[in-house]
Amino acid sequence: MRLAARMSRLGTETAFEALARARALEAQGRSIIHLGIGEPDFDTPEHVRDAAKQALDQGHTHYTPSPGVMEVREAIARHQTLRQGYEVAPSSVIVTPGGKPVMFFTILALAEPGDEVIYPNPGFPIYESMIRFAGAAPVAWPLREENDFAADVDELRSLVSPRTKLIIVNSPNNPCGSVIPPGGLRRIAEIANEADAVVLSDEIYKDFYFESEHVSITGFPGMRERSVILDGLSKSYAMTGWRLGYGVFPEPLVEPVSRLMTNSVSCTAAFTQMAAITALEAPQDGVRAMVAEFAERRDIIVDGLNALPGVRCRVPKGAFYAFPNVEGTGLSSQEFERKMLNDAGVSLLSGTAFGELGQGYVRISFANSAANLREALARMERALAR
Repeated sequence: MRLAARMSRLGTETAFEALARARALEAQGRSIIHLGIGEPDFDTPEHVRDAAKQALDQGHTHYTPSPGVMEVREAIARHQTLRQGYEVAPSSVIVTPGGKPVMFFTILALAEPGDEVIYPNPGFPIYESMIRFAGAAPVAWPLREENDFAADVDELRSLVSPRTKLIIVNSPNNPCGSVIPPGGLRRIAEIANEADAVVLSDEIYKDFYFESEHVSITGFPGMRERSVILDGLSKSYAMTGWRLGYGVFPEPLVEPVSRLMTNSVSCTAAFTQMAAITALEAPQDGVRAMVAEFAERRDIIVDGLNALPGVRCRVPKGAFYAFPNVEGTGLSSQEFERKMLNDAGVSLLSGTAFGELGQGYVRISFANSAANLREALARMERALAR
C-alpha cells in the first residue's frame, strides 16, 4: 500500500509512545513512576462528573451543531470575557474534541506551500508536525536556557519575513514552563501587526501560574482581529480524557473552521459539552487548590533535580513541567530517558520530543504526588551513581 506523500511530513507526540513503553514494563511487574505524560493526577471534580451524568440522562447523546451547542458557547464566552477583560462573543467560539483540533484547523485554514509559520522550539511537537503537513515551512523560534527559556522578541523580529503567515505563541510554555511577560507580549503584538500575521495563542495552561497572572496577547491593540485563542478544560479541570477544547476565533475564521469541523469530526460529544458549563461557572476553588499543590511539587522537583550529579534545572514559572539540562551526565537526551525508565523505573521524556533544540534536556511532569516525586528523585540518583 502506497501512502500519500504528505504522510511523510506528519510527526507524532512521543509522550504517548513513552507511556506505552512504561505501561509495558508495568505489565511485567515493574514499578514505574510516571513523569512523562502531561496531565494532572487529580480526578475530574465530582460536580462536573455529575453534570455529565445528568446531561446523559437528559438526552444529550445526539449530534450538535459543528461549532458547538450555543448554550455552551455562551458559557465559554462569559468565561473568556471575565478572564480577558473584554467582551467575547459566543459566535466567535468553536467547541472542539480537545485542544489539538484548534491548532490543526487554524494551520490548515491559513498555511499553504510558500507560507512560513513561526513556532517555539522547544515546543509542543504538534505545532511543527501540522505546519509541515499543511505544506508550509516551519520557522523555529528558539527558547534558550540562558534566557530562562523566555521568548526572545528581538529574535522573533529577525525571523519574520514577507512569507510569514502565522506566529504561534505558547505561554505558559510546554515543555519549558516559561512565561512571556506583558511587555514581551506587547512587542510580539506590534511585530504581528506590522507583518500582517495571524497569531495562534496557545493558552491551555492559563490557570497554571506560580508567580504572576495570565495576560493574553489578544488584549493588545489590533490583536483581537488577528488572533486565535486555543484553550480547553483538559488541564485546569483534570479532564484530559473528556476531549473538550475550544478556540476563540476572529470572525473571518469562524465559518472556515466550522466547515473543517463538519468535514472531520462532525461535532464534539454533546454530554461533555454540557458538563463544561458546570466546570466553567461553578466556584473555581478546586482549580486554585490544584495549582497551589503544583507549586509545592515544583519546588520539590527543581530542588531535587539540581542536587543530582550532572543535572541543572531552571525554575519554571508556569504549567507543570520542569525542563532540566542533563548534558553534565554525559548522556544524550534519549539515552537519559532510556536509562531512567529501564534502570530507575522513572518515565520521562527526551527533550528532543519537543524539537531539535531540546537536545541535552528532558521534560519532567510534576503532575504526580509529592511522595512519588521524592521517590523518583531517589531512584534517579541511584541510577546515575551506577
